[in-house]
Amino acid sequence: QVQLVESGGGLVQPGGSLRLSCAASGFTFSSYTMKWYRQAPGKERELVAAIASRGVSTNYADSMKGRFTISRDNAKNTVYLQMNSLKPEDTAVYYCYALGPGDIAGSWGQGTQVTVSS
Repeated sequence: QVQLVESGGGLVQPGGSLRLSCAASGFTFSSYTMKWYRQAPGKERELVAAIASRGVSTNYADSMKGRFTISRDNAKNTVYLQMNSLKPEDTAVYYCYALGPGDIAGSWGQGTQVTVSS
């Protein structure tokens, strides 16, 4: 059974940084593409960043490029999202998503709240 547990969210001032973690269990983590999504109040869920199974390939939404970095540690079954230069518009619930090889639909974590405010 796939389980994804996010952590690291919280309240941060504009310009600050946070590092989100997603601990995975119940599947072969190193074979899965991992993604971070976010959903702000009243808005649709949007892709933040993705990282391929071996961590060689990454991609980002345009508004996050240069500020956010996705990484993974396959030995620890964990994916990270380093967020720098945070803006109030980054306020959202951030979700971890796991997509297996050949799968059409993946699995979601429960989300972690990030609030950027002075």
